[in-house]
Amino acid sequence: MFGIIVGTHGQFATGIVQSCEMIFGKRDNLKAVTLMPGEGPDDVVAKYEKAIEELGNPDRILFFNDLMGGSPYNAACRLVATHENYGIVAGVNLPGLIAMSAAQDIDDGTAPIEEIMQEAYEACKDGVAVSSYESLNAESDDDEL
Repeated sequence: MFGIIVGTHGQFATGIVQSCEMIFGKRDNLKAVTLMPGEGPDDVVAKYEKAIEELGNPDRILFFNDLMGGSPYNAACRLVATHENYGIVAGVNLPGLIAMSAAQDIDDGTAPIEEIMQEAYEACKDGVAVSSYESLNAESDDDEL
């Protein structure tokens, strides 16, 4: 099973992991890593390394970051650059995290990290929706609020 590490600015990682577990149940292969005020990329790398160890050093790691180019992302890049089975998806959201938690449960260990990253990207993208007054009040034969 691949591991997931959510790395973000502030407590966002802790909150989104907690929300995922409220919906999906306790996750053993999911860790939150936070960048707090006064910390830098070296601190985040150390936290990532600790999280990887706590996950049991899985062969594949998906880093979910909040922002491409931010310190949590840059710290993950340092690890991904030296581990061919690690990958990063920036722009984490709850639908994507839930989908990848489900993917962990059916993972047989053969999916390459590139495939896992693509699935994570699609799940995050598909989890975004817009609703307006007009769309919520449109006549529909299929839906009722």
